[in-house]
Formats: sequence, structure tokens, C-alpha cells
Amino acid sequence: MGKALEGVRVLDMTHVQSGPSSTQILAWLGADVIKLEAPGQGDITRSQLRDIPDVDSLYFTMLNANKRSITLNMKNPRGKEVFTRLVSDVDVLVENFGPGVVERFGFPWEKLQEINPRLVYASIKGFGAGRYANFKAYEVIAQAMGGAMSTTGFEDGPPTATGAQIGDSGTGIHLVAGILAALYQRTNTGRGQRVQVAMQDAVLNLCRVKLRDQQRLAHGPLGEYPNENFGDEVPRSGNASGGGQPGWAVRCAPGGPNDYIYVIIQPVGWKPICDLIGKPELAEDPAWSTPQARLNKLDKAFALIEEWTERHTKQEVMEQLNTHNVPCGPVLSTRELIEDETLAALGSVVEVDHPERGPFKTVGNPIKLSDSTVAIERSPLLGEHTEQVLGELGYTEQGIGELRAAGAV
Repeated sequence: MGKALEGVRVLDMTHVQSGPSSTQILAWLGADVIKLEAPGQGDITRSQLRDIPDVDSLYFTMLNANKRSITLNMKNPRGKEVFTRLVSDVDVLVENFGPGVVERFGFPWEKLQEINPRLVYASIKGFGAGRYANFKAYEVIAQAMGGAMSTTGFEDGPPTATGAQIGDSGTGIHLVAGILAALYQRTNTGRGQRVQVAMQDAVLNLCRVKLRDQQRLAHGPLGEYPNENFGDEVPRSGNASGGGQPGWAVRCAPGGPNDYIYVIIQPVGWKPICDLIGKPELAEDPAWSTPQARLNKLDKAFALIEEWTERHTKQEVMEQLNTHNVPCGPVLSTRELIEDETLAALGSVVEVDHPERGPFKTVGNPIKLSDSTVAIERSPLLGEHTEQVLGELGYTEQGIGELRAAGAV
């Protein structure tokens, strides 16, 4: 079988995380992703958060698998000539520069469309058009301005960022959807188009249930939340989901920082939970037997469950609860995840060999296609494929040497 995006060529002008996370997925799906980097330095994350001196950081290697790298000086006239050839030869151009950067290079959307009418030009920015358009955005800024921070944490504590990179990688995933949609529409129209995703919009999309609850507040307190007091904004509610099925993280043995399991109490799950924790009488007690009866004392319900879970490890609790079809999930630490044999067998965590740093572990492709499997390959060294890509564009060995001498590549 071929690869799903075989034949699709992507010019990747992205850096840091939001853009590279998007183009990495395209590469995993089989596209030929050519990462364009500035000579000498390349993507800034090559040198950020290094754990080994003078070697590409894990920050870079874990966001740029399955790509080819070329170096190109976009401020050099000859470099701009090469860029024009590249644009005419690709299906998709992806960038996440600050507002106006590509235009200052001399390549606004109108010119790019003129060079290649079939081009899908995809951009990530911090914000959409309007008062924030020219503001800089980073991961946690997007979380702050997209609704995530105000609703994350405990009621008596400050707003809290989530460890999941919903601002950067979350936006990258949204961009993938837009790119694929534009490529599909092109099969009918023959024309490319612009695809734009703002980090604030992506986080807001992921926080839609909190906007749901903001509007529900107009009709009174939110009974699914453990909070005692409600103002005119959705409060932080700790580990409560605020959904139709109440859940909470309860402590397990031996009491380490991640010895917790998240348990959800479904109506059909209450009786088996009562049996497991040694309180079978609560299954028939009118004060406890229905979801409505438990709603105003969920804290007490989870405290009773915790008295039982504290006597068992989170893995033991998971086994026993799942035997009775009670939804639950142990809190897995980063160490547990990276060492998990099941995730390794699934290809969710893979080991990759790098010529400079040696073997390291990274995430695998989370999108599984039955007819399109792609092996996870290492990230490219800076400019590793410059001559190869230029040769594909028709440059001779002599021509490539002239470009190097001119400082274009």
C-alpha cells in the first residue's frame, strides 16, 4: 500500500512547536515535508533546552521527524530565486512567523498565488484579525486568552496552565484539518487557498464546554461542580469534569505524588462501587442510591471511595474497577508513559536512533490508518538535504556551488 499523502509536497517554514507539530503529522501521513531553515542556526529549538552540548535538542527532534531539511537565506536575492522555484514545485506552504514576516520577505499571499495557483498556503498566528492581531503569542498566552487557564486549577488557587500543549500542538492539529480540507477541495476546483488558524481560536474551540457552562450559569448554580459558591463566571473546579458523570482523582497506595486514580461514578456503577468499598448498604439507601441524591455530597462519596483506594495501588484499583465496568484511569507519570510496554507495542512511544545523540524516545503517529503505515524516522540535521532538494529543482552541481558562494544556501 502507498502512503495516504504520497505525492503531496510540503514546504515547511515553521519553527518552535505549533507549526512543526502540524507538518510532522503531515510527514507521518506520507507527505514529503521539506523544512526550510536559515543557514547556520536553523530552527531555534535546535539549540533550546539542550541536554547534550552542540547536539540538536529533544525539543527539536521530537517535533521534526520524517522531514528533510534545506537551508536558504530568504534575504539573499539568489535565495529568493530558489524560494520561488520551491513554491512553484510544492502543494502546501506552512508558516508560523509573526504577523507580516512573509510579506516583508516579498512574498504576500497574492504573489505566492501568482507563482503557484494550486498552492495551499497555511498559517498559524496567535490571534485572528482585530485588536490582538499584531500581539505575540506563546503556549500559555494562548491558554490564558482562550479560556483554559481561568477554568483550570482549584477554586481557592490561581489560574493554572495545563501541561498538555493545547495552544501550540493543539493549534497544529487544527491546521492539519484545514490543510487536508483545502487539498480535498482543490481536487474539485484546481485552485489552492489560504488556511489560517489562530492559537486563541484553537484553545477556545477546545474549551467550548466551559462556554456552555458560562451560559448555563444564567439559570442558576452548576450542580455538577463541587463548588459551594458561584458568581457570574465559570469557576475553577479542581479535578471535577463538570460533565454529566461526576469524577474525581482519589489517592492510592503507596501515596506518591502520582499515586492517584480518576474514578467516574455512572448510575450503573454505583452498586459495584459500593460492593467493592465494603459499603453495599449505600446502593439501596435513598440518601445515596440515585445520582440526584448524591449530587450535593459528591465530596463525601469520593471520600468513601478514597478510603478504599488508599489501601491498594492504582494498578490494582484499575483492575478491580474495570472488572465491574467502572470507568477509571490511573494518573500515569511521564516516566511511566515513556516506559509503558503497551504504548511501545502500539507505536505510541517509539525509539529512534539519531546520528549525533544516539537512541531516544519520542511519540509516534497518533493517527492510525489501516492502509497507510509510516515508520517514524529521525529528524534531519541542519541542511542535510539541501543538495538533494536543489537537485530535484533542476540545479546542477555547479549551480549549487554558485548558490553557496553567493550565500543563498
